[in-house]
Parts: sequence; structure tokens; C-alpha cells
Amino acid sequence: MAVVGSAGMTGLGVEMTPLRGRWRVTRPWPPQLRPFVHSYAGYWEAAASPYRVRLVPTGRAVVVINLGEPFAQVRRVAEASPHSQVTGSLVAGLEDGPRVCDHPGGQEAIRLELTPLGAFRLFAVPMSELTNRVVELGDVLGPHAGLLVEQLAATRDWGARFDLLDFALSARLERGPDPAPEVRHAWRLLSLAGGAVPVGRIAAEVGWSQGHLIRRFTEQVGLTPKMSARVLRFHRAMRLLTREGANPTEVTAVCGFYDQAHLNREFRALAGTTPGRMAAARLAEGALPL
Repeated sequence: MAVVGSAGMTGLGVEMTPLRGRWRVTRPWPPQLRPFVHSYAGYWEAAASPYRVRLVPTGRAVVVINLGEPFAQVRRVAEASPHSQVTGSLVAGLEDGPRVCDHPGGQEAIRLELTPLGAFRLFAVPMSELTNRVVELGDVLGPHAGLLVEQLAATRDWGARFDLLDFALSARLERGPDPAPEVRHAWRLLSLAGGAVPVGRIAAEVGWSQGHLIRRFTEQVGLTPKMSARVLRFHRAMRLLTREGANPTEVTAVCGFYDQAHLNREFRALAGTTPGRMAAARLAEGALPL
């Protein structure tokens, strides 16, 4: 089905849906990307409108390819002021706390959420170097990233844009480093359990000492196994709390928190807000409107 978007852009198989004053553009991504990519979408605004959002930890890395106006500011909530400004397309590693993003309006971008090991393979750098950091896309993917962004911006058809990006991502993933099988298995165990599995049990399962697991896991995922477990447990609780008719007491028990106070402390530490406020907000892709 052909759809029409910004500036008369069309694309076969592309779907556009409204999202908080912007349009979200999607198309199924190819099979070779599916093990590495969690979400993949374009965004554009018909009318420029400034906005601010708070991003909370999701256990995933993010790539934003800016084709229009970039973010004016991207900073950790704990920072009094940003130490650096990201002025173009960006890469964000895994986070253990909230981040605030200001946008002046006029957004047109492609946003990807990557699994940690997909990001390790795509970026070809230790993920620990990107933990709690946001850097320019070219700092990670090299000078060819700028040319790709220019090509995407010059292509007005969303289907053709996705074709270009699919090709570039597939080529880089094909030659990227392989995560250690033990780290891959450890991440799978944590993910399937929603973070509710002891690190010692994971180490025994993969056949490594806890110290060796922590070192290799942190290098390739970006967070320690313990912090990854906290983030995954928080993210599971967040998803459950935002469902219609969610019961906080039941969510506390299902996700493995000791009690309601423990749940509240973790939300304060990882998101800078309370479970009640997050449940009442309209959360989209780890972002809370401010």
C-alpha cells in the first residue's frame, strides 16, 4: 500500500501513524536485521513544535539519524548543564539513569533501538565506552556515516530511505565482531527472566567465574550483569504499570521487588520519577513527555 507523507513522499509497504503531533513511519525490516534491531522507525512533523522528553533506561542502545532539525540539548538528568552538545545524528549507549532531550521542532529523523549485542556488532567498539554517553554518529561509524546521512536526507521517499539504510546496516553488521557465546547466553538468560536471576547462577550456567563474566559482559553489553538486571526488571515493571487496570502490588511481586518501597526507590534511581507518575504518563519508546 502506498502512503503519502511529508513533501509528497510515497513508499510501497510503508505505514504512517500519528504520534503526539508527529508522524511515525514504519516498514518491516529485513530478516538479516531482526536479531539485532528492536525497533526501527522514521519520524517527521507537519508543523514544527518544540518539545522536551525524559528518556528512561530500556536496556537498548539508540541511533538517531537526523534529517531535519537536531536536538537542541541531550543531557543526563543529574547533570547541572551538558558538557557537550550533540549537534547532528547521534548514538546513545546503554543507560542506568534518565536523560532529558530538548528539540526545537521540525523533526525529521530515523530512530533505531538496538539490542546491546546488536549494537556491539554494529558499532565495533566496546560497549562500555558508550555507557551513559551520547556521541555523534560519525564518532562511532566513521566518516562514511556523514555521506549516508546526506543520501538519506536527499531521498524524499521513505521506502527508498529504508532501502538505503537497510543496505548500510546489513553490510556493517555482516563484518562486525561476534559477541562471545557466553555473553550472548548470559544476556538471553537475563532478558527471559526480566532481570530476576542471580549473577552467580548465570556465571555457573555459562561456565565462567563471576569476575570474568562481569568483565566480558560489561565490555560487550555496556552495563554490568547486576545493573542490566536492575534495568530489565525496571523496564518490565514499567511496561506492566502502564497497562490498563495495572495493580502496583501485583507488579511488585511479579517483577521480583522486595516491596512497594523497593519498587519506588528503583523508579526514582533509574527514571527520576515515581511509578504512579510514570503509569499516568503516555510513555512511547522509553520517552516521557515533560
